[in-house]
Amino acid sequence: MKDFLKTLIASMIGCFIVLGLLFVMSLGILASMSLSSEKTYSLKDNTVLTLKLNGVLKDRVEEGNPFNDLVFGKSTSEIGLDDILSSIQKAKENDKIKGIYIHASSFSAAPASLKEIRDELQAFKESGKFIISYGEVYTQGLYYLSTVSDKMILNTKGMVDLHGLAAEPTFYKGLLDKLGIEVQIFKVGTFKSAVEPFMLDKMSDANRQQVESYLNDIWSVILTDISASRGISVEKLNAIADEMPLLKQQDYYLANNMVDTLMYESEVKNYLKNLMSVDEEEDVHQASISDMTTIAFQKKKGGKGTVAVLYAQGNITNGSGREGITDGHFVKELNKLKDNDDVKAVVFRVNSGGGSASASEQIWRAVSELKEKKPVVISMGDYAASGGYYISANASKIIAEPNTLTGSIGIFGMFPNMKALSDKVGLTYDVVKTNEFADFGDITRPMRYDEKVLMQAYINNGYDLFLTRCSEGRGIAKDSLAQIAEGRVWTGNQALELGLVDGIGGIGTAIEEAAKLAELEEYSVKDFPRKVDFFEAFLNSQKEDVSVRMMKEYLGEDYKLFETIRNFKQQDYMQARIPYGVKID
Repeated sequence: MKDFLKTLIASMIGCFIVLGLLFVMSLGILASMSLSSEKTYSLKDNTVLTLKLNGVLKDRVEEGNPFNDLVFGKSTSEIGLDDILSSIQKAKENDKIKGIYIHASSFSAAPASLKEIRDELQAFKESGKFIISYGEVYTQGLYYLSTVSDKMILNTKGMVDLHGLAAEPTFYKGLLDKLGIEVQIFKVGTFKSAVEPFMLDKMSDANRQQVESYLNDIWSVILTDISASRGISVEKLNAIADEMPLLKQQDYYLANNMVDTLMYESEVKNYLKNLMSVDEEEDVHQASISDMTTIAFQKKKGGKGTVAVLYAQGNITNGSGREGITDGHFVKELNKLKDNDDVKAVVFRVNSGGGSASASEQIWRAVSELKEKKPVVISMGDYAASGGYYISANASKIIAEPNTLTGSIGIFGMFPNMKALSDKVGLTYDVVKTNEFADFGDITRPMRYDEKVLMQAYINNGYDLFLTRCSEGRGIAKDSLAQIAEGRVWTGNQALELGLVDGIGGIGTAIEEAAKLAELEEYSVKDFPRKVDFFEAFLNSQKEDVSVRMMKEYLGEDYKLFETIRNFKQQDYMQARIPYGVKID
């Protein structure tokens, strides 16, 4: 027995020592990774900024927990729009950088963000420096972006995609019927289609009308830009798209001026060498986007005031966390900017399809209070619709991209009725209550008529408040606004004609407008909220449950449906959100 206890104690001590060593080693690895990530890249003469576009584009990317990849494997990489734009701007002003090399890979982004990058590349060309692009497969989005290049190079056996835009929503009603789940719908707005997947098996006529309208407008912007760069008429581009060029041979792309030449990647390196008039391939240096994030602007703006850029992306929800747009967190951030005397104007970058109506109201109020002290300019990203428009409506000025999806001024609520499912599996329920509506929201039974009347009145009041906020913010008579509301989604171009936005442009345009409103000739620009650093990401106490992470990895985009059903009881009864968006892969 003594020998057993000795062995057991020795083993336990050994385990503790090993665990301690592993912990110390982990801290050392983390420290090393953190220090290496903070190291400033040293630019050399004859450098090319290499935009290797691979992954999913977001407005900003925070540091993630590096140990998640060890457990779950490497997930899809994310690229920050802010990093791409600043890298191009730095490359434009730095004499050591001679040009930009776009390496087209696999890039998923919405049309408005692609437009913003493309416009920044177009501005880069004013420097007289070159832009070339190379791809083995130019996906449709990357083809649109890369057509700004001075020379488009395709792999000798490469492919080019240009097939048009399509919206293919998934409808869950048939599945829910089989499961025995009825979704009880309350909404205002003929075009408010976010609820359609739960109540129909295909698009309503109104929804089809709005989707056709905004898809055609987005496609028109894309073709117009390509036409200007490649010298191909819009009519010809549409004819090419109808022939499905992805499945054509390489001579088809050359004959139709879709690309300029065919090369292998190794030949592109020689081409760069000749373009830069250097003798050896080693004399051509390449800087990545991550390299450029460590380099400061040479002609850094400065002055007596700061224009703050506050980034808000994701679903609008109640709470105080940093995931998505939570009312607690963003009200706090907006209030801090309001009280910061160094900040003379604020650009509120909104990239959201909406969410909780009550959370949107709280953020709207904080924006309104901020506007009383200093100018607030909205920069709309890919989406600023429904709740995203709600929080934007009372700003000093609104700037959108031509293909931003916005508007969608409408409200809805959903309650599941699980009675048929319960009957199938043999579950029964009973209730004892003190008051008539004590069990309001009980998902084990259908809602009573009086409950439905109350709920619809609640939704109607929410819609009226939404209309009022937008009417007062935009200076549009409420009855006139009602004619273009009804939950309808508009593009930035369409919204400008309707008076829902003030101008067309990207975040740079919004910053210039904010400085103008604040009467700033010289100013600095600072981004908010502060990005979470490497250690904060690792030590964050609010880590996702392993089970949630596994569900997200397994379900992908369908996790949103699972989360919606799972959170029926926790979510705001009243939702203001867009049904779905547009991505170009």
